[in-house]
Amino acid sequence: MWTSQHSIEINAAPGVILGIFADTARWPEWNAGTEWVELDGPFAAGTTARMKIPGEEPLAFRLVSVGPDGFEDETQIPDAGVVVRVMHEIEPLGDRQVRVVYRATVEGPDGEALGPVVGPQVTADFPDVLASLKARAEASSRTEA
Repeated sequence: MWTSQHSIEINAAPGVILGIFADTARWPEWNAGTEWVELDGPFAAGTTARMKIPGEEPLAFRLVSVGPDGFEDETQIPDAGVVVRVMHEIEPLGDRQVRVVYRATVEGPDGEALGPVVGPQVTADFPDVLASLKARAEASSRTEA
């Protein structure tokens, strides 16, 4: 199994971060790696969805878990024999401060061989995405205060 993680500290309450995550229609406003996201139901475990990445065909994914501490999504790539999972974890650090951790894994029958190829493609923009999430969350927190 291949794994990688990136994190950032954000001056915002956990609920602010979760609200940004749950508003999938607005992900392209802070995540340049998405053109659009369409859910087939609520932002809840088991919901299937599609995401359009610039220059790529839409990818189907599923929300594996959703809760106050974040969410995990799963993208099956059957032709490659791998499953890509990304955990978006919210760790409270104190009053109105959190650490957000993006943890990606690539596993499956061909995970060991393809993880080092697929994984860096998935995670390359994580630092930029997290920085944009931080800016959005902190701006939102200032307007709420």
